[in-house]
Amino acid sequence: MIDISDEQLLDGCRRRERKAQEQLYRKYAGEMLRICLAYEPDRDDAKDILQNAFLKVFRNIEAYSGEGALKAWIRRIITNTAIDAYRKKQQIATLRIDDLGEYAEPSQEFTDPLVCQDLLKEVEKLPDGARIVFNLYAIEGYGHKEIAERLGISEGTSKSQLNRARKLLNEQLTGIEV
Repeated sequence: MIDISDEQLLDGCRRRERKAQEQLYRKYAGEMLRICLAYEPDRDDAKDILQNAFLKVFRNIEAYSGEGALKAWIRRIITNTAIDAYRKKQQIATLRIDDLGEYAEPSQEFTDPLVCQDLLKEVEKLPDGARIVFNLYAIEGYGHKEIAERLGISEGTSKSQLNRARKLLNEQLTGIEV
């Protein structure tokens, strides 16, 4: 496959050329699926999120202003679509969380890729609410206020879920209940 620039793919997608759309999809689908899997551990559901997100990308390609990387714009759509899917799930199963009080500050970033892979595997095992908040806060870099707005929860619930995620991750990684 010939390496085509994002600008060329973007021009083709704006002209609604299926080949350009397919090439853009193939270029970014693998990486974007990993993002979907961070929010939805069921692979089939994550693939559905990916498909829906790329449909949004193609429908709204005219909205991409050219400021910033195309990949970052696509990633934002993927993340928002995953959050929307999570919200829909939550309407079916209401999340109940106790406010835990004190909250820790963000942890240091990991630099060892193997440690990161192991940690992400453990993150996938977290309950939905804790996993989503952890991903938004620790991986995507959102603050509690923005997480609360996006998920339709209180800031306290966001902080509580992050604290819960950290506690569960600590237990999973050390085998010691806190």
